[in-house]
Amino acid sequence: MSGDTLLPNGWTIAPAGRHLSIGDLPLAMAESPDGRFLVVTNNGYAKPSLTVVDLERFSVSSRLPLENAWLGLAWHPDGQRLYCSGAADNSVSELSWRDGVLESSRTIAIEAPRPPTFVGGIAVSPDGRRLFAVNPLGQSVAAVDLESGAVLKTASLEAEPYTCLVSRDGKTLYVSLWGGSEVLFFDAATLERQGESATGEHPNAMVESPDGTRLYVACANTNAVWVLDRASRRATEQIGVSLFPGAPEGSTPNSVALSRSGRRLLVANADNNAVAVVDVATPGHSRIEGFLPTGWYPTAAAFDRDDARILVLSGKGLTSHSNPGGPQPGVPAPGRTVRDLLTGALSVVPTPDDEALAAYTRTVYRISRYTKDAPVAASGRRPRGSPIPSRVGAVSPIRHVFYVIRENRTYDQILGDVPTGDGDANLCLFGEETTPNAHALAREFVLFDNFYVDAEVSYDGHAFSTAAYATDVVEKFWPQLYGNRGGKFLSTGGGPNRNAYGNVTAPAAGYIWDLCRRSGVSVRSYGEFAVSRQVEPDGDDAGAPPYRASVPGLRGAIAPNYPPWDLAIPDGRRVDAWLKELREYERNGRLPRLSIIRLPNDHTAGTRPGSLTPRAMIAENDRALGRLVEAISKSRYWKESAIFVLEDDAQDGPDHVDAHRSVALVASPWARRGAVDSTLYTTCAMLRTIELILGLPPMSQYDAAAAPMFGAFRSAPDTRPFTARPASIALDERNAPGAYGAQASLEMDFDEADRTSEAELNEILWRSVKGPHSPMPPPRRAAFVRALERDDD
Repeated sequence: MSGDTLLPNGWTIAPAGRHLSIGDLPLAMAESPDGRFLVVTNNGYAKPSLTVVDLERFSVSSRLPLENAWLGLAWHPDGQRLYCSGAADNSVSELSWRDGVLESSRTIAIEAPRPPTFVGGIAVSPDGRRLFAVNPLGQSVAAVDLESGAVLKTASLEAEPYTCLVSRDGKTLYVSLWGGSEVLFFDAATLERQGESATGEHPNAMVESPDGTRLYVACANTNAVWVLDRASRRATEQIGVSLFPGAPEGSTPNSVALSRSGRRLLVANADNNAVAVVDVATPGHSRIEGFLPTGWYPTAAAFDRDDARILVLSGKGLTSHSNPGGPQPGVPAPGRTVRDLLTGALSVVPTPDDEALAAYTRTVYRISRYTKDAPVAASGRRPRGSPIPSRVGAVSPIRHVFYVIRENRTYDQILGDVPTGDGDANLCLFGEETTPNAHALAREFVLFDNFYVDAEVSYDGHAFSTAAYATDVVEKFWPQLYGNRGGKFLSTGGGPNRNAYGNVTAPAAGYIWDLCRRSGVSVRSYGEFAVSRQVEPDGDDAGAPPYRASVPGLRGAIAPNYPPWDLAIPDGRRVDAWLKELREYERNGRLPRLSIIRLPNDHTAGTRPGSLTPRAMIAENDRALGRLVEAISKSRYWKESAIFVLEDDAQDGPDHVDAHRSVALVASPWARRGAVDSTLYTTCAMLRTIELILGLPPMSQYDAAAAPMFGAFRSAPDTRPFTARPASIALDERNAPGAYGAQASLEMDFDEADRTSEAELNEILWRSVKGPHSPMPPPRRAAFVRALERDDD
């Protein structure tokens, strides 16, 4: 329909109301006491800021850049002071407010009982005497005397908090325990613990009823808002806010707000791109009235002071963009990497009457890719005789799946030189000379020129690649880590495992290996979610074998001699370790149904002196991939196997279509030969295909809604094996001390995926291949998405 916008993840948005570009990943907003202005905190990859919006003129009236900020935003009762959390600076900023202008006043240091330090949600007491601040990474909450700025007391917590809220009577402090599935109750005067109330996983935003008897808590991993009774500290109701009852995780409620009367509740469903409007007038009998369509990933929704309008923040904005120039140092955001190409938006919608809300609700259901039948039956047209079942549990002639995860390449960067695909040869850095096996696989089997990763970076890339979902923790923390403003790389395990599936970043249903084990499907991981047994708890080095699982679900299923992330270890050695196990499986017939294989070295180490050149690292990675495919194709298992290859994310390089477009490869006797498939596929579409082959239900609403890769397969097998191509360039080619970017590469942190400045690294890669004096082409912000004129996409 006209006005609908197709996103690179295959979902569609049709946001209601008027819209205003607001900043990078807006997370919270606070209306000024007179209702004239709105202050928004922007907390994405770019430098954080506070944006002041004039609601009468619907325009940005001013911006205040900040060195550090994340989520926390609270007015003082006097209406002349605003407080903002200082994130990794371990502080709270006090800002003066006058005539619609914010000015820095003072900085309040927040002591932490243990590192790391990171201030998140904040709250001010109704009498204006105290401020409370939580530390998600340091797992604490602090009480501050606002007159002196001194920290009065700090309480340690058993898990990561998200935010805090002071009760209307000023007596109780509520703390949502993001990593602990409960809300804690403290005496606001003494910060003594009074009790707790169990909630669903990832409790985040909270709001108290006007009479102070109920607390509404958004629980991102349960598709629900939990209602807590303050007196008994017990949950009295769960309000399901997904579009369909019983939907798998993926709605991600992450904001709650009440009307002035307390009779209507707004819930921002981040991953449904919608706001639920809930009638909560009768305690214990809440009712969904309808939904408002929003922009991409709504992070906050609230009524204005008169309940006349609904204000909505969309964290990822209203569109995505092409990235022909790739990341570029010195180019103002947006326009450097995919991380910078997602500019959040503010939408203002007149509070709808019943008729208008019904129309909005119809729009939300019309554009939603997820339907009530999605968990059982796949969407899309399945050709007759396809080896990919259309229903969960149906039998496939493919019994064994090899799932290969690589690092950070766009389509144009690798396959832009393929004449039969939609590529731009001018943007191709590592073409057929460097990657002959990727080209041979795309040519002999299927070329996918319309495949998109669901993630922005490796932090959420490995989450989407293994769980078809990135939790609210992942989505809100990765920009801080990548922007060098605090945070830890936790999305591939690490840190305390608080539930059966892993740490605070784990999805409620776990990962694909958890799904396999619940369903009786054998699984083995080679390097994915693996660490060294010798590594220290907070260490980064892969160390030496034997390797172990970083999450509970992979215990006993990790290949002990297959190295995880470590760019000093060639991918060829990884394939050697994998081959030893494959040969043993050929002897004993016990090959797991699912093998997950990480080949990370196409990430490269830049032009660090003495290290392999980017070209050599990518060629070596390509050679390893070719050897792997050849070995499978010549094994006893080939006739009933399928190999799926993707990059965990694509934010590393240029692409003329969209910064999410990436390389996908499929090899199987059941795959089409010499075909080009331009169907829009995504990371979750590949996972959905794997799940259907293995008889597994979907893990989230994303893979449930994704159309399987039906177009890539045929009804009759062709068992001709694949022959790996030899490397065309020297695999021992090393960077010279005087190479472009050598010193910068030497200073980069390659101990984890994407801990480097990708803008700087990509400039280095470009000049490494194109020549030291060849500037990258300027970025072009041509929208990938388009207005849809028909009901089909």
